[in-house]
Amino acid sequence: MDNKKFAAALEKRTREFAVRIIHLSSKLPNTHEGRVIRNQITKSGTSIGANYREANHSRSKADFKNKIKISESEASETQYWIEVVVEAKMLPWKQVKAEHKECGELLAIFTSISAKL
Repeated sequence: MDNKKFAAALEKRTREFAVRIIHLSSKLPNTHEGRVIRNQITKSGTSIGANYREANHSRSKADFKNKIKISESEASETQYWIEVVVEAKMLPWKQVKAEHKECGELLAIFTSISAKL
């Protein structure tokens, strides 16, 4: 797969992940704590792809690297919030397992890209 195809596929994958996170966050309880975590996980989970898209349209290598690092950081944060959701017993593991796995894979991809820059 060439770089353009890889970039397009990863943009699509991160966008689909953002939609999955939005759906997951809508299942959180409508309590003060649930709303706080909903806001956090939605912001970080949707930011992964938004920053990756910006990286693909960056004006310099430094800007590209910065956006990739942000995507990596947001993926790590999203994975953290998914773990908090489970530990706080807001949703069961089986309901978030797929998103946790996908987030881990995205984190690994962005970590790998970042290490090569």
